[in-house]
Amino acid sequence: MTRTQKTVFVLFAIVALVLGLTVNKVLNSKGQADPTKLLDAGIVLLPQSRNLPDLELTDQNGQPFKVSQFKDQWSLLFFGYTFCPDICPATLAELRQIRGQLPAETRDKLRIVMISVDPNRDTPEQLKKYLNYFDPQFMGLTAPEPVIQKLANAVSIPFIPADTSKPNYTVDHSGNLVIIGPDGTQRGFIRAPLNNQKLVEQLPELVAE
Repeated sequence: MTRTQKTVFVLFAIVALVLGLTVNKVLNSKGQADPTKLLDAGIVLLPQSRNLPDLELTDQNGQPFKVSQFKDQWSLLFFGYTFCPDICPATLAELRQIRGQLPAETRDKLRIVMISVDPNRDTPEQLKKYLNYFDPQFMGLTAPEPVIQKLANAVSIPFIPADTSKPNYTVDHSGNLVIIGPDGTQRGFIRAPLNNQKLVEQLPELVAE
């Protein structure tokens, strides 16, 4: 074999190796979410997941719910309240629509939770009645205001406590959703306003792991 033939052989081997590695990478990444498409759908993933504080709340059935119970399932947390005049009913209606269009496998992996920023009025009974109007599968959580504040601050969704002495008061809060992974850590956010169509396409990819 001449020197030229050896050089060509080595080049072909290198090209084959590169192609093999590229194909292997593509095959191994199959089923993983595309960060660009996630971002286009309003899904912002954190560079590093965040641990949540060890807190106890109460669900819409009056049962205690520890933050550690978010483990083993993906969750979307929405901080709102039942007397909200606009953002909350609109967001919950969109989440109902999104959930209804997801594949059954994705729905089974995804829990939608509203955490009340108005514990003064949002009793478990009030939460259950309100959420049942949208979807009986939605979970509601409430707790004393300091507990809610601590959780909201931990996931970077702060709200402004209302002056409860005023009649028909409102609470200033964010419309963003918090993404909790099955390991119980915060993985990111979903920006408001929600893009229903793109979220229906991307949420199955997100929770596929």
